[in-house]
Amino acid sequence: MGLINVNSFVAGQWLPADDGARPIASAVTGEPLATAGQASLDTQAMIEFARTKGGPALRAMTFHDRARMLKALALELGKFKDELYALSYTTGATKPDSMIDIDGGIGTMMVYASKGRREMPDGHIYVDGELEMLSRGGTFVGQHVATSLKGVAVHINAFNFPVWGMLEKLAPTLLAGMPAIVKPATATCHVTEQCVRRMVESGILPEGAVQLVSGGLGDLLDRLDYQDVVGFTGSAKTALMLRSSPHLLENSVRFVAEQDSLNASVLGPDVTPGSPEFDILVKEVVREMTAKAGQKCTAIRRIIVPQALIGPVGDAVAGKLSTIRIGDPALETTRMGALASAAQKADVLDKASRIAAECRQLAGDQDAFAVDGADKAKGAFVAPMLFACDDPDAAEAVHSVEAFGPVATLMPYRDLPHAGQLMNRGKGSLVASVITHDPAVARSLLIDAGAAHGRIYVNNRDSAKEATGHGSPLPHMVHGGPGRAGGGEELGGIRGVMHYMQRTAVQGSPDIISGITGTWIKGAARPKSPVHPFTRTFDELEIGDTIEAGPRVVTLEDIEHFAHFTGDTFYAHMDEEAAKANPFFPGRVAHGYLLLSFAAGLFVEPAPGPVLANTGLDGLKFMKPVSPGDAISVQLTVKRKTRRTDEYGEVRWHVAVLNQDGDDVAEYELHTMNAYEK
Repeated sequence: MGLINVNSFVAGQWLPADDGARPIASAVTGEPLATAGQASLDTQAMIEFARTKGGPALRAMTFHDRARMLKALALELGKFKDELYALSYTTGATKPDSMIDIDGGIGTMMVYASKGRREMPDGHIYVDGELEMLSRGGTFVGQHVATSLKGVAVHINAFNFPVWGMLEKLAPTLLAGMPAIVKPATATCHVTEQCVRRMVESGILPEGAVQLVSGGLGDLLDRLDYQDVVGFTGSAKTALMLRSSPHLLENSVRFVAEQDSLNASVLGPDVTPGSPEFDILVKEVVREMTAKAGQKCTAIRRIIVPQALIGPVGDAVAGKLSTIRIGDPALETTRMGALASAAQKADVLDKASRIAAECRQLAGDQDAFAVDGADKAKGAFVAPMLFACDDPDAAEAVHSVEAFGPVATLMPYRDLPHAGQLMNRGKGSLVASVITHDPAVARSLLIDAGAAHGRIYVNNRDSAKEATGHGSPLPHMVHGGPGRAGGGEELGGIRGVMHYMQRTAVQGSPDIISGITGTWIKGAARPKSPVHPFTRTFDELEIGDTIEAGPRVVTLEDIEHFAHFTGDTFYAHMDEEAAKANPFFPGRVAHGYLLLSFAAGLFVEPAPGPVLANTGLDGLKFMKPVSPGDAISVQLTVKRKTRRTDEYGEVRWHVAVLNQDGDDVAEYELHTMNAYEK
């Protein structure tokens, strides 16, 4: 097979590598594999194409449209996993490694597709947080909202995850309505290019939504402005160089970084050899050292254990590492493949030698290990290296040098405060794991070390079967960390989407805010529905449509019957003297749930119609007691509508229960599923 010519996708055109291309070698054989890069790129054309084509097309779509697009893309990419695996082998990744990258990236897109449909509106404005009352009379209110930025997101990705690294940034970016220019690391960009090619060929993406740079970015970053975003994954050194650009600083270009991280795993003082937690730590450490050959930003670099367990843990981990079969990643028997390149191998060995200068080496003789199915001298193979640092307080390299490969250091702690101090010596990490069965241990370490970590993963015998692993960032949770880890946050559900949107405080009357957000708020107009709202389809209902019903007098007989029927004979409902002694009640009062039942009886339309089901309620508040003889009425208002399936959508209703004086006695949000028009 000839050399792969890795293309860039620029302004809707595929451009082959040219005289400016750089060579890419196979991580397994060391032989030339591909070339990538162009002598020059029309970077302004790329930006304009994204801003004038991709941006408007994406912003014309609702959040739900974009979510459906993400799902379709994920399903489409799932058809081509085998061809992506085949390319991934050339980067040194085994089949399980490739699944972390490729299946993990596709899965991340699916999660964002689901969250976009469940947690965002079928519209163009995202409501962020609760309504703020800015005036005593309620005629002036405030609401935070978010809208799509009008620029382009430039994603600079690392070499270790050529698919997941791209898709985990693309998913929230596209969901936000922003186009992206993707710049993968050159060493593995041939895998990324094939993934982008499949997305483009699917026809699912609007024109200009995604572009690809295989090679150098040229002067692209110097052309960005305040509406653009740079998302970076890589070394702290490169991140500092990029984010310090005078142009980015002068134009306040958003820069989201995920970079170096000396992650730690801590074994609790409650753990003993032979316990489930001891075995969990050993398994986690070995997996994190060898998965992707340790080339994971979340991999365990420091293993912090009680002083008495240094020997047992060291023996157990070293013993497991000695059984790891290293070789051609395409072989089913291979447990650990090669590093991504010869340059990466040289860097890892150099960093490991700096760590070795202040440690004892427990495993990883680079002269003694064997490689299956490949030439050890030509491929980027290394043996997993385990070191022991007996005096971690005096050591420096173990807390400051990251060998981005299968390298970890074992070190002792005296007590929990000391363990927390050692965790924090990394000066900011993406993740730390705590292996303990004692909640007090987990709480103590979180208090001591939480400020220096983006994620704390706690595992023990109760969660081990379903726990996802120390090194697995999940799209639902924040992926990022303070300090050395970059100070940014990727993923984290809808938090990740907000990187590509502008949060704006909108102030005005209830009618104005309701009109902007598409959500009825208290104080906004409530036109009376000409017919019962339950007889109107999802499409016929309008925000603010209201029905008023009642009154109904609540009698003492009603209260007593409800108490005996349900078994709720709480004294406030049954004992006049005791109720009067309570500062909240004037005497015997109606049950709150009796009021809800009566309210439903007042507003319900019993005949079959578009309302298919009542699926729950939120925000229930009892605001004023109802005494025997009081009369209640109800106001039912369409608050928000969200399409859910091809057959029905969700309607959220504001329900206010009032007494004879017009005072609110209860309030809640009712959820129903309503059919569309036939």
